[in-house]
Amino acid sequence: MTTPARRRWLAAACVAPWLLACTKRSFQAIDVSGADWGRDFRLRGADGREHTLADYRGRLVLVFFGFTQCPDICPTALARAAETIRLLGAEARLLQVIFVTIDPERDTPAVLGEYTRAFEPTFIGLWGDAAATEATAREFHVFYRKVQTGASYTMDHSAISYVFDTRGRLRLAVQHAQTAAALAADMQLLLDEAAA
Repeated sequence: MTTPARRRWLAAACVAPWLLACTKRSFQAIDVSGADWGRDFRLRGADGREHTLADYRGRLVLVFFGFTQCPDICPTALARAAETIRLLGAEARLLQVIFVTIDPERDTPAVLGEYTRAFEPTFIGLWGDAAATEATAREFHVFYRKVQTGASYTMDHSAISYVFDTRGRLRLAVQHAQTAAALAADMQLLLDEAAA
């Protein structure tokens, strides 16, 4: 026969895990922790030097692939990243935003540097030749292709941003529709995790 005290203890033991599950916050972006792709890049910046993911160890890294003549998706993604920086406040010093061009023919390192700084002075634009661009895009599962438009061309490309944690591990795939507030909340979760 169960005593009233034993019944209360059993009820508490059954409810406690449920309460913990309810209070645990989860990512709003797609959690890709443990992915065996998106492991690194080796590309050149406007400063003339080669950049790799290891250069940013100890910080969160947000990577987006696009091109400077993009009419809507790329400026929207970079504007969202700039707003995320604002929302993070003092914690923003622990976030590096990187824009990787898929149009190396037109987006020289100098053009990329000017373009990214227009959104936020701390943003970095990275460039690789055609072979390096293709290899990096393949490593990150990024789709892109040149589309002729009369005498010129535009670029079709996927619109996912990638977030790496402070240990350099790919953790999140951020869909284009995710808001800056949701992205900042996800970043804060990763920063809290790193500090724990």
